[in-house]
Amino acid sequence: MASAQAVAAPGVLARVRRNAWLYRRCLGAHLRSTLEYEADFWIMSVSAVIAQGVGIVFLWAIFGSIPEINGWTFWDVAMIYALVVLSEGLSVLFAQGAWSMAFTVNLGGFDALLLRPFSPVLQVLSSEIGMNGLGNVALGGALLGVSVAHVDVAWTPATIALFVVLVVSAALVKVGLNTATNAAAFWIKTPWSMFAFSMHTFGELARFPITIYGIGVRLALSVVLPYAFMSYFPAQAVLSTGTAHWLGFLTPLVAVWCLVLGALVFRRGMLRYESAGN
Repeated sequence: MASAQAVAAPGVLARVRRNAWLYRRCLGAHLRSTLEYEADFWIMSVSAVIAQGVGIVFLWAIFGSIPEINGWTFWDVAMIYALVVLSEGLSVLFAQGAWSMAFTVNLGGFDALLLRPFSPVLQVLSSEIGMNGLGNVALGGALLGVSVAHVDVAWTPATIALFVVLVVSAALVKVGLNTATNAAAFWIKTPWSMFAFSMHTFGELARFPITIYGIGVRLALSVVLPYAFMSYFPAQAVLSTGTAHWLGFLTPLVAVWCLVLGALVFRRGMLRYESAGN
């Protein structure tokens, strides 16, 4: 039994390395094709910065009238906002293909993916690269850098390492939820990701402290679709605010759960896939 496990372990590691290599190559190919159109690249990047910048101006206008919201100051909320922007930017940059799932499944493109020796879900996620995510990453990173300089946190090497882990985990939460909600395309026969987009819009509520919402919304953002682990709970963990700030340390586990959930929903959808007929 021990020898069988020892043989299986290198096999699993080899598959992981191969999938990572193929994923990187797919993204690289799409990046090169996207950069062929320089004007589109700059338009997408700048438009993303403008769109997110409007939200920051709105946030600044709110705090121009009130000093704090439920105990959260402007810079505290700015950190939450920045985490959402940064997480969305990373997910769009490295897993934008999730948003093409409805089109791929319902217009026949998924048939070709099933013939290739590469995980279908990874093929879908790496099928596009969202250059607008670069603008989100730039703006989110800049806002995060400014906000952390204004919050009352002792930035030790351990705190910085924790913060990096939480940011990466928050992005993976978004990737997992995008995969799960877009996999509804296997059940909803439309080339447009309306269900996933509605869930994404609901997740926009996580740009603010969830304590300002009712208990139903808080449970939905924390348990049903844990968008709050992209922003609110990681910020709580770093700022050590609230009696339940320890929940933020669970963000990596929530990220793993969201990725597993996305993979399970995707696989379940594949079991009922019957081709598009062309």
